Amino acid sequence: MHILLPPSEGKTVPTSGRPLDLSTLTLPELTTTREQVLHSLIRLAQGPADTARAVLGISVRQVDELARDARLDSEPCAPARAVYSGVLYEALDLASLPTAARRRADRMLLIASGLFGMVSPADRIPAYRLSGDTDLPGVGSLGTAWRGPVAEALGETLRRGLIVDLRSSAYATLFVPDPSMTERTVTMRVLQEKRVGRRTERVVVSHHNKSTKGRLVRALLSDGTIPKSVTQLLDHCTNLGFTAELGATSRTGVQSVDIVVAHI
Repeated sequence: MHILLPPSEGKTVPTSGRPLDLSTLTLPELTTTREQVLHSLIRLAQGPADTARAVLGISVRQVDELARDARLDSEPCAPARAVYSGVLYEALDLASLPTAARRRADRMLLIASGLFGMVSPADRIPAYRLSGDTDLPGVGSLGTAWRGPVAEALGETLRRGLIVDLRSSAYATLFVPDPSMTERTVTMRVLQEKRVGRRTERVVVSHHNKSTKGRLVRALLSDGTIPKSVTQLLDHCTNLGFTAELGATSRTGVQSVDIVVAHI
């Protein structure tokens, strides 16, 4: 089983460590595209600030992020598990997992990245600012730039086993599972069950779905059981204490699992 995660906009900035070495990252087949995206981002950040802020979607108060992007090739790096620090990663809390679970995480988790395509939690990266839906000068749409190289690089890695795709829409375009993977791919959404008068309603949870997904992934890694089908995953989520139900099937045949919560 492999679990595809989004990155986080929030990042913990490493204060020490070796600078970035693209040759050491997971999926070395992506090195050429990584170099192109990295150098384009550095050039953008070193150019006119107004242009860079507009492209990257940052404000004048986020000058530190722009300055880091301008020197990404010399910034200190740390394992991705320590750099990504948003809501999902706070709930997942990879650093506090037992040793065996951390090893499973390094083997099973793949984190989508606008800058690197895909990384593992163990890959050493700098803090950066580059969303997956950016149109980067010199590269173009990151979704288009990454789709082919990532699909080719992941072909062998995802050749067998369940694929649990928890990426957000901004990162789903960086890799689209091919038809041979469809029946092994499952997405998840989080629904909150509310009492409205005499009836019960379910609403899709947006921002806070990240913490639920983080807790679920942590539970899967801690338990160590490897579901081999969507049905087994559904049953296993239930055994781990989550209210899980089979959801809709997409037009491409990808099955969804609904995680139902009472509180967020």
